[in-house]
Amino acid sequence: MFNFYMNKNKQKTILITGGAGFIGSHLCKKLLERGDKVICLDNLFTGSKKNIEVLSADKNFKFIEHDIIEPFFIEEKIDQIYNLACPASPIHYQANAIRTIKANTIGVINMLGLAKAHKARILQASTSEVYGDPAEHPQKESYHGNVNPIGPRACYDEGKRVAETLFFNYYRKYKMEIRVARIFNTYGPNMAGDDGRVVSNFITQALAGDDITIYGDGAQTRSFCYVSDLVDGLIKLMNKENFIGPVNLGNPVELTVKDIAEKIISLTGSKSKIVYKPLPENDPKKRRPDISLAKEKLNWSPAVDLEDGLKKTIEYFRK
Repeated sequence: MFNFYMNKNKQKTILITGGAGFIGSHLCKKLLERGDKVICLDNLFTGSKKNIEVLSADKNFKFIEHDIIEPFFIEEKIDQIYNLACPASPIHYQANAIRTIKANTIGVINMLGLAKAHKARILQASTSEVYGDPAEHPQKESYHGNVNPIGPRACYDEGKRVAETLFFNYYRKYKMEIRVARIFNTYGPNMAGDDGRVVSNFITQALAGDDITIYGDGAQTRSFCYVSDLVDGLIKLMNKENFIGPVNLGNPVELTVKDIAEKIISLTGSKSKIVYKPLPENDPKKRRPDISLAKEKLNWSPAVDLEDGLKKTIEYFRK
């Protein structure tokens, strides 16, 4: 077993793949505030230098443009790796499905190899999409999912499932220190306006006074976690001893997509109307995490109220 004993006050050197993305940029900022040294690795496909611009002046921050599908080596000793590198919205991960699969197979193998070489603890940002269109509700970590392996979403859904498989096989064979987080819908500042996700779509449409587009009848449900809560959960999981997951990280408050649209129209003061379009293939009807395990093992649960989080996110998009 690798030895990870460190003084808790000692500065760690932490590699974050996908660090210029939505969640990754918030994670970089939080770790720098904790006093750690952060190396941000991103190919800027969905990430943006604007997200990390404010961090560039910090002497403990370094940005490297790189795609994890290609081998990556670094001489500087790495203590921890957060693997967030993968487009997470259907528009982006379906744009080049083969590269999405490669990020979750070849890219994950590259990062596991790097962690093995550095004897570093590594966390995989998995997803609620491993549950597919779930037959169990709410979703517990013990549920094995209902995923179409040949559908248009499979490059992401099955890719993330394979990534989890790789992590656990490296754990069994090499006794590596792994952590696996299953991330549910997350929102907040630094979301891309064109990523096609519910919150960003609705806010940008509402602020522009355009029609709010709902796919399906709007009765499908989602649970939305504010990004600061999610980042706290990731850091707690990474630094928790004797617990590898997988563990659900998300907000268990469940709303219909129509409820979210109406709330955003109200908060923005928009005169937008709601219009309905056909539901995409294999789009989940229900999504709500059971976070009992996160509460028990990590003492974690979301703290930011949906309305407060939406107000902050709307303000970000206004600017």
